[in-house]
Amino acid sequence: MEELLEEEKEIMDSMESDRVNKVRKLLMMSKNKRIPLSKIHHCRLLLGIPDDFRDRVAKYPDYFRIVVESDGKRILELVNWDPSLAVSKLEKEFMVNEEKAKRAFKFPVKHGKDLDLEVEDTRRLNLLNTLPLVSPYSDGERLELWSLEAEKYRVGILHEFLSLTLEKRASIHHIVEFKEELCLTKHTYDMLKKQPRTFYLAGTEMNWVVFLKDAYDENGGLIDKDSQVIFNEKLYKYAQMKEGELDSSVWKS
Repeated sequence: MEELLEEEKEIMDSMESDRVNKVRKLLMMSKNKRIPLSKIHHCRLLLGIPDDFRDRVAKYPDYFRIVVESDGKRILELVNWDPSLAVSKLEKEFMVNEEKAKRAFKFPVKHGKDLDLEVEDTRRLNLLNTLPLVSPYSDGERLELWSLEAEKYRVGILHEFLSLTLEKRASIHHIVEFKEELCLTKHTYDMLKKQPRTFYLAGTEMNWVVFLKDAYDENGGLIDKDSQVIFNEKLYKYAQMKEGELDSSVWKS
C-alpha cells in the first residue's frame, strides 16, 4: 500500500502541468472566469486533480488568484487569458478532419413550410446550421437563452468539459456542480439526447451519465488512457483480489 501511495504521488507530480492547464481551461470557459474552490475540489477525481490542489495553486500566481468573499467562500480566479489554450478539442479535430467534425452534430433547420427539397439539398441546407459550433471559450452570457447559437454554445461547452475529464464522461451530479459557471440549463439532458452521434447517455433522466462516444472503442474501452486512469485500474485490480491472490501478486513482484 505504501508503494501504491508513492506511485500515485509520483503520477500526480508528473501530471501537475497538465492538471494546471485543465483548471485554466475550465476557468476560461466559466462565467466571469471564476469558480469556487470547493466545487473544483469536489470534482477533483473527475479531472485527475490532486487532493492538495488548493495548496498547489499558490505556486502559480501568474495563472490563479484566490479571493476570499465576505461569507468566507474561497474563489479561484483566472489571472491571465491564454489564447493558445482557448482552442477546443472539437476545433482541433475540425482542422484535422473537417468532414468528420461536420458529421458530429446535427442542428436541423425548422422550416416554416415544406420546401419539397431533394434529400441532398436538405442535407446541404441543414449543414448551414450545423457548423461551426460556438466556441466554448466565448462569452455565453451574451447569447439569447433559447437561440440556436446558444444551444450550439452549450453543446460545445459540454463537449469540451467532457474532453477535460479523465475518462471522457461525467454524471449529472458533476455537470450540475458547474451549471451556473458554464451557463447550462435544466434541459441539458434533452439537449444531449439530440446529439446521439457524439454523446452516449446512460441511466435515467434524473440520474444519468454522459460519454464522449469517440473516446471509446467498439468494445466500450477507453482509447487513450491517462496515467491516472491506468493507475486506478491497477488499484481496482488489487482491491478485487482475494487475500491469497494478493499475497501471490506481491511475492511475484
